[in-house]
Amino acid sequence: MEQKVEVQAADKVKIHRPDPDKRSNDYSPRNRIYVRDVKGAFEWFRRSFGFILLFVFALIPWLQFNGEQAVLLDIAEQRFRIFGLTLWPQDFTIVAWIFIVSAFALFFITTLYGRVWCGFMCPQTTWTFIFMWFEKKFEGTRNQRMTLDKRPWDFDKFWRKAAKHTSWIIVSLLTAMIFVGYFTDVRELFTQFWTLDSGFWLTGTVIFFAFCTYGNAGWMREIMCTHMCPYARFQSAMFDKDTVTVSYDMNRGEPRGGRPRKKDPKELGLGDCIDCYMCVQVCPTGIDIRNGLQYECINCGACVDACNEIMDKMNYPRGLIRFTTERNLQGGRTHKLRFKSIGYFVVMVVMTALLIWDISTRVPLQVDVLRDRNQLYSINMEGWVQNVFTLKILNKSQQPQSFVVTSEGFTRSTLMGDVTITVGAGEVATVPVTLAVHPDEVTERVQDVTFVVTSTDGAISEKHVSRFLYE
Repeated sequence: MEQKVEVQAADKVKIHRPDPDKRSNDYSPRNRIYVRDVKGAFEWFRRSFGFILLFVFALIPWLQFNGEQAVLLDIAEQRFRIFGLTLWPQDFTIVAWIFIVSAFALFFITTLYGRVWCGFMCPQTTWTFIFMWFEKKFEGTRNQRMTLDKRPWDFDKFWRKAAKHTSWIIVSLLTAMIFVGYFTDVRELFTQFWTLDSGFWLTGTVIFFAFCTYGNAGWMREIMCTHMCPYARFQSAMFDKDTVTVSYDMNRGEPRGGRPRKKDPKELGLGDCIDCYMCVQVCPTGIDIRNGLQYECINCGACVDACNEIMDKMNYPRGLIRFTTERNLQGGRTHKLRFKSIGYFVVMVVMTALLIWDISTRVPLQVDVLRDRNQLYSINMEGWVQNVFTLKILNKSQQPQSFVVTSEGFTRSTLMGDVTITVGAGEVATVPVTLAVHPDEVTERVQDVTFVVTSTDGAISEKHVSRFLYE
């Protein structure tokens, strides 16, 4: 049975595109975007929250814990210290759990509130707005910057451009040094770098990350969000009709057009949108939110503040552009609890529980046992069978620990060597020991023997099984 599909005529489909007669091509992805300054509740919150994140980012490397740098991700030593927790390559599962929990937390928030991470927490966004602040201070408002770029080079233009780029470079260097300070001693880094006493690799690393910061926040900006960030590409898979995003109320705003302030738009057959393009001018990615949801939108709320300001001037109700859901715009009721959001939340809770369990059951001690390959066994003067072993004892804690080495598996046996040893914090001790076993105990060519390493206070203990050989 054939089904007839109703197709709407193309001339009845009304698609709003920016009017080329009313604006230039300043917002083309290949051209520079001149972002207009905006004030409002979301802009204030974003700046305040960005300042807090920036303060925390700059403060953490300088914190001390037990007389040492609290957070130090020492790649060279393969030791990652986070306050009282020291992670080693063997603890990679904890790092994996942290990334998994973070990913599902991001997915959960995205299903509810869209790309709020991009608009309010992403370092790219935060540093871009910092650079834009310096740009405004030295080059002026949006119109002044556009005029300045069109002017021929003179002294005024030169010093403004030079001051702007100098401030960018200083911020980039400080950012790079703080970031590298997470991976090396931050106090030595700042002292050695500014006294030109840092080594080649340390200096090169700082310059590399400074160049990345300068290029990303100063020049690439929205290109990072629209063309290089993978999150912008797969976020749509987590969106649905109940996801809160920055949206334009087409039913209220259309048809758009200019009008006198004191005229009733209904008498003119117009909606509330006066087609002022303020929402486009304040957008850091240069899109027109009136064309619908686009992957370039980072949910920063700049267009919301700009539109609300225009609505106030026109004495219209706020909210023509607002944070809302597609279902709400269609007259329905938003459902916060739905299968997708509940699913992400449950997985996030489970992964968080696994992370906590992994950390709580972690033993800050690792023991490896190596047999002597030069000689399988020997017979001592009493006729006992001897095997030589080398124990590698890694102290994962941040304090020196004393350990006692014992063996299990044989009733009559003697363990000879340094069976009591002190291992420094984060150090590996090599302990050669000889295990002598009475010949009556040796009933097979290969038997299991368990070495037990226990702290002197009995709080930490680790076992490792090896093989005892005899012909």
